[in-house]
Amino acid sequence: MLNVDTIKNGLVIDHIKAGCGPQIFHFLGLDKAPFSCALIMNVPSKKSGRKDIIKIDNIINLDYSVLGFVDPSISINVIKDEKIVRKIKMELPERVENVIHCKNPRCITMTENYIPQVFRLVNREKAQYHCEYCDASYSAGQVEV
Repeated sequence: MLNVDTIKNGLVIDHIKAGCGPQIFHFLGLDKAPFSCALIMNVPSKKSGRKDIIKIDNIINLDYSVLGFVDPSISINVIKDEKIVRKIKMELPERVENVIHCKNPRCITMTENYIPQVFRLVNREKAQYHCEYCDASYSAGQVEV
């Protein structure tokens, strides 16, 4: 039987697409965290069949736009004194910066390292983003760890 302690004060990242939990766990640096955290994979879900969950026994600052870019179905529960005090629903952000990197060899960001990698949402239904500098197209759902 799997037993993960109750979170006293922290965050629960829920409804992560099954199999995407490790990517988010590493991207957030939780594999090096000095506090307790758990990655639970392939949990049964009524909505999606299976899901991943990340439990963090600490209040940390998260870039919600990154989580929305990776998986807009994610929700975050903020826990205080073992009770959910806030639920945050993710959505595709209008803009992401330094989350993905443009692969267009002619893009200025390939030669000028000081320029941030900025992508803007151009099609919400298809989750399509374009590089702000060269207009190269990318789909939401991937971050580089």
